[in-house]
Amino acid sequence: MKKIVQDLSFGELCALAAAAGEKPFRAKQLAEGIVQGKKISEMPLSASFRARLLGEYEDEPVKIKETFLSKDGTKKFLFELADGNLIEGVLMKYKYGNTQCVSTQVGCRMGCKFCASTLHGRVRDLSAGEILGQILAVNRLEGGKKGERAVTNVVLMGSGEPFDNYENVVRFLRNLTDKEGLNMSARNLSLSTCGLVPEMRRFAEEGIPLNLTVSLHATADAERARTMPIANRYQIADILDACAYYFGKTGRRYIFEYSLIEGENADERHALALAKLLKGRPCHVNLIRLNAVKERELKGTSEETAQEFLKALLSCGISATLRRSMGSDIGGACGQLRASYLKENKEETP
Repeated sequence: MKKIVQDLSFGELCALAAAAGEKPFRAKQLAEGIVQGKKISEMPLSASFRARLLGEYEDEPVKIKETFLSKDGTKKFLFELADGNLIEGVLMKYKYGNTQCVSTQVGCRMGCKFCASTLHGRVRDLSAGEILGQILAVNRLEGGKKGERAVTNVVLMGSGEPFDNYENVVRFLRNLTDKEGLNMSARNLSLSTCGLVPEMRRFAEEGIPLNLTVSLHATADAERARTMPIANRYQIADILDACAYYFGKTGRRYIFEYSLIEGENADERHALALAKLLKGRPCHVNLIRLNAVKERELKGTSEETAQEFLKALLSCGISATLRRSMGSDIGGACGQLRASYLKENKEETP
């Protein structure tokens, strides 16, 4: 597998052009081609520079292999990487813009029992350019261009734990927000973590004030450990302290994701315990009706139960919303599409 030019910052693109004996405007052309989601072979570069790049770098490191359209307008993409690995992403369309959910790893090793991403473990990390490549491919497909992006918001909530791929994720975020890149505001970005406390604290120092989201899903450590193995390493109290530290450094309130699981964490007792745990903190709770994974035994709650849980939180003064279920008819939850594709192709192999 060759190198990936989308990994490079604008300064590194300038150095690359200079090392090839090219004039500075070639770096600008290269950067603009990347933003437009073009292959190297499609960029208006000099023939010698293009040939040199193609000798060292992948022409198309991330390509859309299949697209699935939900009846609610959500699009799910199966991406193929240059080494043949598969990842997936989702484009959700709202009144305020289009949000793309991207993956940061091929698979995941966190082992959360409600997530399909963990079914085959972690294969490898994605490079910064492979994470960015997902957005570039979808933005191009949807007709976006610099200054008028089709993808307006990005959430790192697909396959993988972003903070388990820390260096590549931070590089990706810097390239994504660079004015010579897609120039996205950090306020339009969200990163979801299962709660890697040291990395949460480290990230608070990076100067990228995005929306930090933590998968909580329980109000007590023993209960959390039943579905999230990471709870055996970091306690809820440690997570709350790291969130407070992030708020102190960035001034950005943090978000807790709480998947409502039937018979596990969705009754009134848990709602009141969650309210007590978060009372007075600058946070928001995003309730989710679990999108069931057929390989797992956990099931989501009814709409009525979810609404009652939400009502209990709001009555206690907790900022909370119930996420609208999107893309359930096309396997909207992260990891489901890749898992089903791998299973089907394995079964078809003689």
